[in-house]
Amino acid sequence: MMRKVLKAALILTLSVSLFSCKKDKDEKPSYNEENFLDGYLAATRFDESKTNFINNVEYEFGLEFTPTVKGKITALHVKLPDPNETYRVTIWDKDAKTVLRTEMFNITTADKNYRFDISDLELAKDKQYAITANSNDWYTREIKDRSATTYPVSVGNITITNFIYLKGATQTYPTTSSKVYYAGDLSFSFQQTN
Repeated sequence: MMRKVLKAALILTLSVSLFSCKKDKDEKPSYNEENFLDGYLAATRFDESKTNFINNVEYEFGLEFTPTVKGKITALHVKLPDPNETYRVTIWDKDAKTVLRTEMFNITTADKNYRFDISDLELAKDKQYAITANSNDWYTREIKDRSATTYPVSVGNITITNFIYLKGATQTYPTTSSKVYYAGDLSFSFQQTN
């Protein structure tokens, strides 16, 4: 009788172990969200000097970037030196210069870090994108000696390839770039999916 109980317990233990191994093997890895902004500012040295621009001329400005892995944007991050009721953020397909997503936000408090969760936007590995904002309020960040930075800049799974801008309020892909400053505090949460 004791042998039968031990044999049943052994079979049950092996079954549970095999099922657990199969389950662990089938589970996809879980990845943390990442945000490139602080790493980008440090790597470019644009964190050395910051100037506020308030109620200036409207500009469309932001960054061109490439994910090095397949992933998704889960949230947008914004900080402005002045409230803005109609802050528009656009995510673009860089090659086609087409809009993938537009989000509008009401920034009610100056100098506050905002996180806006959005419906996931899938991004392909090694494809070129851009994220821009349209505003007449922003921070301009520079190297103290006003020298140029070097692109590309890789932070985690995002490679930033350029800072771009265009004067005006229309939702138009920016055509001018600069290596001597960065305008805005606009970024996103990225999560690898494979």
